Amino acid sequence: MNIQTFHIADVLLIEPARHGDARGFFSEVWSSRSLAEHGVDIDFVQDNHAFSAQAGVLRGLHFQRPPSAQGKLVRVARGAILDVAVDIRKGSPTYGRHVSEVLSADNWRQLWVPRGFAHGYVTLEPDTEVLYKTDNYYDREADAGIAWDDPDLDIDWSVDTPMLSEKDRGAPRLATIAPPFPQGAW
Repeated sequence: MNIQTFHIADVLLIEPARHGDARGFFSEVWSSRSLAEHGVDIDFVQDNHAFSAQAGVLRGLHFQRPPSAQGKLVRVARGAILDVAVDIRKGSPTYGRHVSEVLSADNWRQLWVPRGFAHGYVTLEPDTEVLYKTDNYYDREADAGIAWDDPDLDIDWSVDTPMLSEKDRGAPRLATIAPPFPQGAW
């Protein structure tokens, strides 16, 4: 398992090895020990699976407010996405900055999105399936988001007119909300 860091601390790109032959392949897609070696000591409590029938479906940017914040380990079983994590930890030197990475069934990459980040993705292919583990349960009362097209975030989603939910269409800009992860709370 190859694990790389980004310019934003705590976000990790994970590339599990695939061992294949004429029958198919085998892959260890998650290892507590491997992540712990990179400072990520977590217990996952929930697995989520999302299907998008068309390319251009944008989901995000989502997060849960403390104490229900979630870290996510995201991967793609079929298709491809542009996956985005935005640092919303007030006081962080990378506050408001983001990382983005193409995750696909072909490249087999995963993104670790820790607590304190808003997360979103856009599908790049039809019939895309995204799977992600979370380290905290979904909490409707803590569910929140920021605008996918917030000009201050300067995210290139690679699509002109994404398909959005009503919730995502009306999300506020980061600058207009109280810091969801105040300094020292992360």
